[in-house]
Amino acid sequence: MIKKILLGLVLLITALALAAIAFLFWSGAWGALFPSDEHETTPPDLPAELQQPAILLFTKTNGFRHVEGIEAGVKLFERLADEHGWGLYHTENGAVFNDAQLSKFSAVVYHNATGNLLNHEQRHAFKTWLINGGGWLGTHAAGDGSHQDWPWYMDNLIGADFTAHIMGPQFQEATVTIEQPEHPAVHGLPKQFSHTEEWYSWASSPRAKGFNILATIDEDSYEPYQKMFGNTRDLRMGDHPIVWTNCIGKGRSIYSTMGHAADAYDAPEHQRLLTDALAWAMGELGDCKR
Repeated sequence: MIKKILLGLVLLITALALAAIAFLFWSGAWGALFPSDEHETTPPDLPAELQQPAILLFTKTNGFRHVEGIEAGVKLFERLADEHGWGLYHTENGAVFNDAQLSKFSAVVYHNATGNLLNHEQRHAFKTWLINGGGWLGTHAAGDGSHQDWPWYMDNLIGADFTAHIMGPQFQEATVTIEQPEHPAVHGLPKQFSHTEEWYSWASSPRAKGFNILATIDEDSYEPYQKMFGNTRDLRMGDHPIVWTNCIGKGRSIYSTMGHAADAYDAPEHQRLLTDALAWAMGELGDCKR
């Protein structure tokens, strides 16, 4: 009888453990708890005829994986490429970051890419490509705390240290204000609009480091707090940017904190932002001084 009880307990514990592991994979949290340093070394085979200008859509995650947001965003980027006559190649193979293959792309999109993604040679190839005239677009988690081990990336593409995102509730509607309506990446957006997001906060504004701020969030329009385990953390910044650009040599970068959930990619304002941000990153709209 005791053996049967013990066997039952073992089976129950095993089932619960397997369920917990499955949940971590399903939710995308496995990579956050157990980040990877895996770096691919064999480049993928690119299409023989890649329509130009072309976009490299990179969704590798060695940290937290925004499963639904990545899937929805990929579908949107594929549709935008089709509508605008852009070539697009989607991969999670970091070995594509080599001089020969990067030369085939006008823009690289880090779409919710997280963690230690590239080895030293791949980082160097990307940095060289960008400085020599490439364009980079980062969405949401491309600027989170999982990228701290690459100082050049943080200093030149993000310009701020991620502190936390809101919780309690995690997703809130807030008012976005376009600070530079004349900039090509945001010129088609209303001066103010509402968007529901898992809003990020930063240790300080990238404005202080010379980044060009295109949009900010009104902290009075939502609850900028992280409420967890009975504690409340104030995430207010005062100056709270959510979209910004930077000129890097002959290249250009644009980062948006928006894009956690699948619903974000259905929002017309967010779709317009990503469309024009891509066109600007590829050099089709204005120069990097605007």
